[in-house]
Amino acid sequence: GINVWCAAGKGTFGTEELIARVEASGLKEVVSHRSLILPQLGAPGVAAHTVRKRAGFGVHYGPIAARDLPAFIDAGLKATPEMRLKTFTFRERAVLIPIELIEAMRPSLIIAPILFVLGGIGGPSGFWANALHDGLFAALAFLSAVIGGTVINPLLLPHLPGRAFAAKGLWLGAAIAIIVLTFGAFDLSAWSARLAVAAWLLIIPAVTAYLAMNFTGCTPYT
Repeated sequence: GINVWCAAGKGTFGTEELIARVEASGLKEVVSHRSLILPQLGAPGVAAHTVRKRAGFGVHYGPIAARDLPAFIDAGLKATPEMRLKTFTFRERAVLIPIELIEAMRPSLIIAPILFVLGGIGGPSGFWANALHDGLFAALAFLSAVIGGTVINPLLLPHLPGRAFAAKGLWLGAAIAIIVLTFGAFDLSAWSARLAVAAWLLIIPAVTAYLAMNFTGCTPYT
């Protein structure tokens, strides 16, 4: 899977590690053949000729998906073009959303209440009136940026403009900011309202862009 690819790139799934595991497990005494089937996405970290020379096992790169292994073996270790193609469909992106959302919600569940409380301080009305107006809006605006970066971004990923994930998140965040601010009922005749709008036009895209960029590690993109 993708984790193998990351491990290969960082050297934790590589030639030396593979040889060490083969020797430590006493694999030569366990099996009669001398072939290893490795994940295709682990190929960047493995020098097959070195493994054969030092461990005595030939390396065959299997299909990307583990579910294709039986068919790959039955075909004499030959892969079809479909087995070599890594897809990243809507469904494959959607299953990653809970992981991204849970990680982002941990700090968000601290930040959102703080924004709610701060919104109740210094307004024209009493604390609770200010909090329920300004504070609630601030908390929801921040959470909308989080949802944009962790939920909407993965779902719309191929359709968002830009190549860099941060750029995709920036465009998405700008759209979310405009939508959120239309429900803010700001009196733009006041400088304080103008400053608040300007601040959210910067904050929401920044949060969404950061979370969108963070999604890179869950994808087969480089």
